[in-house]
This record gives sequence, C-alpha cells and structure tokens, in this order.
Amino acid sequence: MGATERREREKEARKNHILKAARTLLLKKGLHETTVNQIAKLSELSVGTIYLYYHNKEDIFAALQEEGLEILNRFVSEVVAAAATPAERIRAIATAYVDFSEKNKSYYDIITYFLSSPGQVFPARLKSRIDKTGGKVLNHLIDSVEAGIRSGDFRKVNTLNHSLCLWGTLHGLIQFNKLEKTILRNEKYRDLINYAVESFLEGLRKQ
Repeated sequence: MGATERREREKEARKNHILKAARTLLLKKGLHETTVNQIAKLSELSVGTIYLYYHNKEDIFAALQEEGLEILNRFVSEVVAAAATPAERIRAIATAYVDFSEKNKSYYDIITYFLSSPGQVFPARLKSRIDKTGGKVLNHLIDSVEAGIRSGDFRKVNTLNHSLCLWGTLHGLIQFNKLEKTILRNEKYRDLINYAVESFLEGLRKQ
C-alpha cells in the first residue's frame, strides 16, 4: 500500500469515527444537546481534527443524513433494476424502504429524527444538498409512476404528489411496527403496508 492510499484510508477511518460518534450522541441527547466537543471525546479525536473534516456540527449531521439516504438509494436502485413492470417496481420500492428501516435502523432513526424535527434544522446550503440526495430515492417512485402512465397501465396523475403521498404513507406506517402487540396484535404491520401499496396501485389503474 502506497503512502497516498494509506493516508486516504486513515482519512476515511477518522470520518467514520466522527460520524459514528455523532450518530450515537444525536440519538441519545438530541441535536441541540450534542456538541462538537462531545463528538470529539467519543470519537477519541481532538476538536481540531474534527474541524479538519467538517465546518461545524450541522455539517456533521448533514453528512449523517446523506450517508443514510445514499444507503437507502442503493437498496431501492437494486430492486428497481430487477422489477419487470411499473407496479412491481413500486411494490419493490416499498419493500426496500421497510427492509432499510429494519436492517439499517440507526440510519433510519437519523432520517426520522430530522424529518420529525420542528422547523428547518439545516441552513439552506446543507438542506439543498440533503434534498438532492433524498431526491434520488423519490425519483425512483416518480419514474415508476410515469412508466406506468406511458405504458397505459396507470391513469394520468400528478406523479410528484402521488409519489410523495406514498412515501409519506410508508414512512408513517413503519412506525406501526411498535403496535404489533397492541392495536395490531392480530395483524402484521407489513401486511398493513402491503395493503396501503395495493390501494395506491388500485387508485392509479385505469378503470
């Protein structure tokens, strides 16, 4: 291994330590109670080293959000590529989102944290960057709906609004996994998600 490659690996390792510490503190203390000093202490790096990689605390949390969204995008991209029809693609996207929430819970919790935060957490520069990353996932849904319209399987609709509504529905229903022993004790929450997706597809189909 050459010196340049070794330095790059060390750089990535430090960034990973920083993000891991920030993720732990964010979920434990919240955004406002977490400081760069705390992140530095938990990651066993100096504050000065933290600032070599990130401008401020918001930069760190934006990187966390983007990292999770990129992993989600990879989940979705893989299943979309394997699906044969627009309806199958939409079903696969929904399943991938639920799988992501279970297999990558810490990343999903980060995404949920910022989506549920009152007001705008990030300045415009960072929000624009995060929205661009999140838009990759949303575009898979939009493209699937548009493909169904072009093929004649779906009626003509506002593809953005419909895609946002489905994503919002999925995100909300995932929270119901906590209710399987109470309200949903006779039903699996994944069955409820499948019901929502099939209802969405039925609404898209031409009568």
